[in-house]
Amino acid sequence: MKFIDFFAGVGGFRRGLELAGHKCVGFCEWDKFAVASYTSMHLITDEQRKYLSSLTLKQRQKEILKDEYRNGEWYSNDIRNVDAGSLPAADCRCFGAPCQDFSIAGKRAGLDGDRSSLIREIFRLLEEQEEQDRPEWLIYENVKGMLSSNRGLDYLSILSEMDRLGYDIEWQNINSKWFVPQNRERIYTVGHLRRFGRAKILPVTGTDGENSIQQLGHKEAERENPNAYRVYSPNGLSPCLGTMQGGGREPSIAFPCFVDMTIGKGVNLTENARTLCARYQKGMTNHEGTTSGIAIKIIGEVNSSQDGQVHDISGIAKCHSAGHNNSPKIAIPITDVAHVEKNKTENGSKKTAIRCLR
Repeated sequence: MKFIDFFAGVGGFRRGLELAGHKCVGFCEWDKFAVASYTSMHLITDEQRKYLSSLTLKQRQKEILKDEYRNGEWYSNDIRNVDAGSLPAADCRCFGAPCQDFSIAGKRAGLDGDRSSLIREIFRLLEEQEEQDRPEWLIYENVKGMLSSNRGLDYLSILSEMDRLGYDIEWQNINSKWFVPQNRERIYTVGHLRRFGRAKILPVTGTDGENSIQQLGHKEAERENPNAYRVYSPNGLSPCLGTMQGGGREPSIAFPCFVDMTIGKGVNLTENARTLCARYQKGMTNHEGTTSGIAIKIIGEVNSSQDGQVHDISGIAKCHSAGHNNSPKIAIPITDVAHVEKNKTENGSKKTAIRCLR
């Protein structure tokens, strides 16, 4: 499917549709810095990129806006100046018209605003074409605030205009957290030209939180900065873990490393710790769920001290230092055949060779 990318920004629509196997035949974008980024990411050849890299930053910013770097792809910087007859043939037009007048963060001028009202230019271009020349598909994206703009009448007006122009409409509020670690609700409106028959695209479904960020809480309560001291679940995804400039304020990931210290219960890992006792206290108890310990899997030792312990590669290990050959080790299985041959047991079976990392 061929498509035109209106209000293109840096090419989010384009990237998604191209990954789905479709081809962009033109784009329209007002902001020159967005156009420079769009051209660099989607249009220039390797030779052009190599030449641009040889220029200074200011030279490159000016040079890349020249027509030659779009390599023949249709482009306009202002949709208000576009004539329908100049548009390349396309099966789809995608557009994320400016959201500022719909957003609850703005003045909410709606379709009376200077920017969000530019969607009417899309309808003008469709109006200038005969129905048989109109694209089969329209894909429109905007903020959730569009639904409540002017008590919902603005979005009703948009839907009514698409209907008048011959399109059957579907729409859905889609949250990016269904797929990626970002909470971003957007309204997707899909129009299908009626003369092609009915076609159903929406609704799309999420991943049941598989890719969502799961925050468990904070290490410090009632902090002025809600981003500091966050604790995330090891399930799903977490955001980037920064140092927060020290002070112990950096976010953390909580791993299920606690073990219920009950006599006769064996090793029962739990995500919830009870009381963590210091080493000079009694340790294990007869009552289940009374005391917790940290589960560290020890599979051997190179000397009798605690620092001579060898930890398993799976699970939790103690802090490792680099002090005088006495630091704990982690055992890594290796496939050193010669080493294995030297470590045969009495019945002839082979041991797994172990190498200690310091």
